[in-house]
Amino acid sequence: MSAETSAGAPSASPPQWFDLVAIIVCTLAWGTTWFAITLQLGVVDPVISITYRFALAALLLFAWCVLRREKIALNRAQHMAAFGVGIFTFLLNYVLVYWAEERVASAVVAVLFAALAFFNLIAFRLAFGQRAPALAWAAAWLGILGVALLSWEELASARMGEAALIGLGLTFAAVLSSAAGNIYARRGEIAGAGVATFTAWSMSYGVAILVLFALATGRTWTFDPTWSYVLSLLHLSIIGSVLAFLLYFGLARRRGYATAAYISALTPPVAMTVSTIFEGKSWGLLALAGVVLVLLGQVLLLRAKKG
Repeated sequence: MSAETSAGAPSASPPQWFDLVAIIVCTLAWGTTWFAITLQLGVVDPVISITYRFALAALLLFAWCVLRREKIALNRAQHMAAFGVGIFTFLLNYVLVYWAEERVASAVVAVLFAALAFFNLIAFRLAFGQRAPALAWAAAWLGILGVALLSWEELASARMGEAALIGLGLTFAAVLSSAAGNIYARRGEIAGAGVATFTAWSMSYGVAILVLFALATGRTWTFDPTWSYVLSLLHLSIIGSVLAFLLYFGLARRRGYATAAYISALTPPVAMTVSTIFEGKSWGLLALAGVVLVLLGQVLLLRAKKG
């Protein structure tokens, strides 16, 4: 990617339109992964499916680095940052989300994840002393409100029993974990790690710990050879992991992590569109108003200074 930055030799930033393309591609990629994840549940344990996903993605990223003759080795500081991203982004975040979706509707999970940009602003204020502009705070709140309106019917009809409350707790923990992962991603950037190399190592650390966790907890290593499982795995690995995270981390370095994290508020409209096509989901006026608020929030973030 042109967003790559080698240690000690930052490259020229791509044109501004590339950031908009990155946002659109990440939104489409992660917006469709909500449906793809449902095709992964059932036969294979979620922990094993996540391991397959990021193992394949890491291999593809390392191959990408070799083809581009990029430096694969990281220094100690870069490895420490990659280890942090591996734990918080590619291990805890995804395992918690998969477990949460087994207990609560995906729309509820999406609403809570819309708060990621908001928690990023707090996390980066605490970790790096960054003061976000008022536009960024307003955009984060618009994202939360917009996704809440978008998913109001699902929220109103959700049964908040014991399992659902556990699911909410798992989702909240996943949001915090994702924000922590962005802090380590920022540290990797400060340490001068290239995007593709850093992401490949981060995924590798996440996979290594997932394997140890699976072995320690006696998970069954199975594979579902059906077309639905294989194709969804390829989509999650290639589009939802390799392509999306390259663009996401590149965007975060240019525009700030709050702007990149706001993609979590943009994905639910895409997810609901997919649900409309494959599951007959209907949209009401509140949902359409939610889309407008979400898009307005993204406009505000793009106009705000990097933070």
